[in-house]
Amino acid sequence: MTASGSADKQARLAGRCLLVVDDSRTVRRSAACFLESAGASVDLASDGFDALAQIVSNRPDAVVADIVMPRLDGYHLCALVRHNAEVHDLPILLLSSHDGLFDRARASVVGATDHLAKPFTSDGLVSAVADIITRRPVAAASERG
Repeated sequence: MTASGSADKQARLAGRCLLVVDDSRTVRRSAACFLESAGASVDLASDGFDALAQIVSNRPDAVVADIVMPRLDGYHLCALVRHNAEVHDLPILLLSSHDGLFDRARASVVGATDHLAKPFTSDGLVSAVADIITRRPVAAASERG
């Protein structure tokens, strides 16, 4: 990414409120540091249930959520958000240690805006979050007919 491209992505995150959801404290903190360095404010949740409560009360500009989590995984979190009229258009980036066709297809079916493989870099995460904020979420299969 060029220096001007990187600055543009960071400018799109300045002042944005983001929610990072991952059961790994290390991943949560790393993602928060990367996003905060781009000017965003970041709230953290350790699983999908905690994330749902924060989404409803805090109304973040976007969510970055791990797929594999206890209690409520990223796929189910995404599906529940898409079926809630108040927050259905919230951009959601799903994170996964798997980057296969099946993982991307399932993320699309539940309505994820995009999918990013772990491990991610600072530039990769900032770029992906900046991109999802500027586009509409992928419609879930049930919404496409």
